[in-house]
Amino acid sequence: MWSGDKVNRFYNIHTLWMMLVLLTLITYGLSFIDANGTAIMLVLIIVAFAKGVMIIRDYMGLKGVSLLWKVIMYGWLSVVCLAIVVAYLVS
Repeated sequence: MWSGDKVNRFYNIHTLWMMLVLLTLITYGLSFIDANGTAIMLVLIIVAFAKGVMIIRDYMGLKGVSLLWKVIMYGWLSVVCLAIVVAYLVS
């Protein structure tokens, strides 16, 4: 039977750190692929957004804060990622 306790046992600060390292190595590996720039950029933005969510939620300790702080932090992350996408597509 799958319970939340089993998930919490495997989802700790060490596995989170390893996930961040793995995602960083994936983005590093993508730099050697000669593919369409837009496709690679979208993958990199998605990975960066996922890493940002992990950092905001777990490293900054904003998992159980009020809705206002979540809107501010996730809104900031979304605006930055969207600005990068728009700047890339416009140039």
